This record gives sequence, C-alpha cells and structure tokens, in this order.
Amino acid sequence: MRDVSIIGVGMTPVGEHYETSLRRLALQAVRAAFADSGTTGAAALFVGNALGGQLSKQEHLGALLADYAGMTGVEAARVDAGEASGGAALRQGYIAVASGAVDRAVVVGVEQVTDQTQETRLAAMLGLTDREHEGAQGVVPAAIGGLLMRRYLHEYGVALESFEGFSINAHANGARNPNAMYRNTLEPGHFARAPMVADPVNLFDIAPEGDGAAAVILAPTEYARDWVPLPVRIAGSALATDALPLHDRSSLLTLAAVKLAVGRALEQAGVGINDIDLIELHDAFTVLAALQLEMVGLAAPGEGWKLAAEGAISLDGRAPISTFGGLKSRGNPFGATGVYQAVEVALQVRGQAGANQVPGARRGLALNLGGAGATAAAHVLERLE
Repeated sequence: MRDVSIIGVGMTPVGEHYETSLRRLALQAVRAAFADSGTTGAAALFVGNALGGQLSKQEHLGALLADYAGMTGVEAARVDAGEASGGAALRQGYIAVASGAVDRAVVVGVEQVTDQTQETRLAAMLGLTDREHEGAQGVVPAAIGGLLMRRYLHEYGVALESFEGFSINAHANGARNPNAMYRNTLEPGHFARAPMVADPVNLFDIAPEGDGAAAVILAPTEYARDWVPLPVRIAGSALATDALPLHDRSSLLTLAAVKLAVGRALEQAGVGINDIDLIELHDAFTVLAALQLEMVGLAAPGEGWKLAAEGAISLDGRAPISTFGGLKSRGNPFGATGVYQAVEVALQVRGQAGANQVPGARRGLALNLGGAGATAAAHVLERLE
C-alpha cells in the first residue's frame, strides 16, 4: 500500500444557495481544489452525497459531475453512507490511491437541500434512518438526537444546561469563519431557553441544514512535494459500522462504530488520541459531540460534556473541536460534511486556518458520522515534515 497525501483543498461557503445548482456547487469546490494543488486532472472522482436523489432528483452523480468538471472518461461514482457519505467518499479515494489503482483522485462532497420545503426535506431525511422501523413512525434524525439526549440526561443525571459549552464554542469559532452559515455568537445562559425541536433537543442544540460543496485532491505521498510545498499526509483511514436502528444497539450511549473507526485509524497512524491536536467531529447534536469525546477516550462515560464546560474544547484548549464552527455554526451539508472536515483539518495542520488556527497544530482527526453513529469514517491527517 502506498502512502497518500492531500495536495489540494477547496470549498464553498455553507448557506442557502438557491441560485446555484448542485452541479455548480460541486464544480466550484473541485476547481478551487485543483487551483490549490496546481494540478489539472485526475484518474478518478468520488462523490459524497446523501440526499441528491430525493431532493435534487439526481441519482447518477459520478458521471454527471465528472463531465461537468471536464473529467469525462475517468472512473467516477457516488458514495452513499447517509450523513457520513463525505467521509466514506474520502475513504474510497484513499483506497484507490493507496492501492496503486490511480495516481490522483478527486473527492468531492456536495449537497443542496435548502431550495426545498421543510416538509420535503423531512420526508427525505426519513431515509437516513431505518425506514421500515424508524422512518415509518416519523422518526427523523432530530427525533433520534432527542432520544439520545433524553437517555444521556437520565443515565448520568446531567442537566440540559451542561451542554451549552459545545454550542458556545462552535459559534465562537464559526464567527471567525467566512464560510460559516451562522456567524453569530451564543451567550452563556441562552442555550437551554431556546425553542424545542425534539424535546430536549432545541434550536441552539441542532445543526442547521445547508447547501455546500468541498473537495480534496489525493496523490501518492512520494510525489506530493513535486506538486505542492505543504502536502497533508493521510496517516490513518478507517470506516466502521454499527446497527442503524437504535433499538438494535446494545447500548444507546455507546457509539461502537466510532470506537472501531478511530481505533483503527490511530493504530494505522501509530499515534494515540493524546497525540491529536484537534478534532473536527460530527456535532449535529451536542449529545453526539459528548459521546464522541467519550468514545475516543478523551473523557469517561457520562463526562464528555465536562470538556465543553471547562473550556477544554476551545482553540487554545487541550482538546480543540469544531475549530471552524463545526456542523452547528458552519452548517450541516449532509453528504458534504465529511469532506468539509478534511479540508478544515488540512488547513489547520498546514498552518493556514487564519483566525481559527489551533496553535502548533500538526495532526488532526476528521470524524464523520451517519445515522447517529451507524457509520463512522475516521481520518488522521498530519503535516508532512
């Protein structure tokens, strides 16, 4: 297996892009990534997308986007893993280059959801759950977030207000990010008073749905410096799964796929979790952020919220997360989220994160989830010394 590095990154702002089609969003990100890499063309294109078939009425995204990006003839395919589609697409791109099957690959995550009514979006999101046993009962992702939060509060005797540090941190970082969907800050004490979405998950607890696209260019590490001065090595790559419906899991508060994927990625990278300088995790709901911190070993069960309460997750803390605002402030473009995370970690370890820079960052973890942890894609990215 060959070593693989990211040689180019690109992304669009996350927002309500009513005037731009899904294909144009993807093209903007791909062009930006090629420009960043100083290269033109690749042998493969992997597309991360979750809801294009239902909301954009476009299923055949691989060939469509390859043609639109001027890459007709290359290997191209859409990768579907729900909200983890972006991370899964990155995993497929990594495998393609690492195996020697291709010398350069493009990974793009893209989603357009805001040009549809909320009713239409919710109907589409039912397909991100177990449609027969959960979706048929109207259990959308927000309801699953509510179930997990309710169980956490009951199991560990924690108050809802204890989670506000996650949203405060996300919005503080998002306020510095010009690509963030919501750049407002959140004052302490307001979190628990927000309108309810799926009790006890409220408006300040849930990530906003947004449109956007992000892309990376992958190449063998041995050639990476021939193209760019600051390659970012993919030191570890893994994807794992768990039961999709909550009722089939052994414990509601154990994200088994996260443990497996992160453990495998860290082992491949030859590092421990304390060697990671920042984590872009999947904070679609604050309870998921707390659970991920617990699953990766940075907090004991029932204590992930303490890292946020103590300020440990801030840019200058001991465990920075959501450094560009995370899903909560940057926005959640579903199938594109995992590629946004990879771009953000790459910028951090390249020292190009601007006002969002984590001091001295040289190694980061991108952790993308689908189905409240039914799929977990983990990538350890590090500065190539």
